[in-house]
Amino acid sequence: MKGVILISGNGSNLQSLIDSSVEIKLDIACVISNVSSAFGLQRAKQAGIIGHVLDNNQFSSRDEFDLKLSELIDTYSPEIIILAGFMRILTPDFTKKYLGKIINIHPSLLPKFQGLHTHVRALNAKEKKHGVSVHFVTEELDGGPIIAQSVVDILESDDADSLARRVLSEEHKIYPKVVSWYTHGRLKLHNNQASLDNTPI
Repeated sequence: MKGVILISGNGSNLQSLIDSSVEIKLDIACVISNVSSAFGLQRAKQAGIIGHVLDNNQFSSRDEFDLKLSELIDTYSPEIIILAGFMRILTPDFTKKYLGKIINIHPSLLPKFQGLHTHVRALNAKEKKHGVSVHFVTEELDGGPIIAQSVVDILESDDADSLARRVLSEEHKIYPKVVSWYTHGRLKLHNNQASLDNTPI
């Protein structure tokens, strides 16, 4: 299944998808970054994948950027759009257009800790558990229907960096698995509910 991956930074989740792309039947048509220095673009280049930079600072509004992003995506006619550390809040028009075919990974056990700095916030809140969520993207920031989660225990010795490393390790496992569900036709969004093999999640 043809996919487009959107990134903003290091691209370690992108790498996990590249490494497993044959197994999960994902044809990565291109990688798009809104940050020209994103290391993920080098990962794409090393894998022989087309990379594009669409710098949001070159656009006067969020709507204008998202319109250009949508036009670029559409040139590849992807069946799935994967956000892998794409640090942009997408407009309602964009999310509506691709509803049901765009997924995101977020480093918390949603609905807890939407937005940024999730590891620090989890520690400050004295949480015992933390983790990662994969969800369909809707208009609500980090609020779309949850597809899968992976949990890690918060250790007394943890700081934000050590916790982030363990969560990231889980991200690299769970994201290819969820993408595989989608590329194999098992994962759907219907009436704002994620379902796997026609069973609500």
